[in-house]
Amino acid sequence: MKLPSYATPIEKFAYYATLAFTGLVLLFLISPILAIMPLSFNSEPYFSYPMPGLSLRWYEDFFSNERWMNAVKVSLLAAVLVTILSTILGTVAALGLARANLPFKPVILGVLISPMIVPVIITAVGIYLFYAQIGLIASIPGLVLAHTVLATPFVVVTVTSTLSGFDHSLSRAAAGLGATPFRVFTAIMLPIISPGVISGALFAFVTSFDELVVALFITSAEQRTLPKQMFAGIREQISPTITAAASILIVFSVALLVGIELLRRRTERLRGH
Repeated sequence: MKLPSYATPIEKFAYYATLAFTGLVLLFLISPILAIMPLSFNSEPYFSYPMPGLSLRWYEDFFSNERWMNAVKVSLLAAVLVTILSTILGTVAALGLARANLPFKPVILGVLISPMIVPVIITAVGIYLFYAQIGLIASIPGLVLAHTVLATPFVVVTVTSTLSGFDHSLSRAAAGLGATPFRVFTAIMLPIISPGVISGALFAFVTSFDELVVALFITSAEQRTLPKQMFAGIREQISPTITAAASILIVFSVALLVGIELLRRRTERLRGH
């Protein structure tokens, strides 16, 4: 929000004071990141300042260590499959919620987004007890399904938000001209709501790729995801390679967030805001 040119001195003071306070809060929140990332370039295996020298040895260890690379492969495989499943399920659910005559719409929406509200530890325990009965513990399909439960609500929310600005008269016009429902969706709706769908897919990918608690409950030692490998590394042996892995995750997450923000702005332009 920009400060209007006709603002009074008090309003200007409040505006700049709010900006300064927000900047301080942001600095406080990101200061641990600013402290950790330089340590990934430390030439010695110590978490201390000042650093005796700079080196890429911990990044070399990350990319050459079989345990870290296996964890990256498991995380990427699960995240890609989760992204595909949750994007399909979330988009279909959002299309259903967009119907004006849908009965019990608030109840259905509440159930769909409940994984975002319920503490993840409760969800993890429930999934573990359920998987123990059907034999899905320590399996990639089990991990993918569990992460899909966590990621789908993000797709539902983003696509539903995008559909709120969609002009449904376009769909009715296409249907009146003889287009099938599938044709209406692929040719009319999908190109318009694609920024929301892509944003939801990115959120789903990040949700799966960064998730730890559920992975701790349902994966085995041979199926460690990258966050689980980092957690195990902190408990078993403290190595600066963890700081290199954390730095890579931070850069990767920031890049995805920038992409989501660009898609959000594109969606606003399509709505004419």
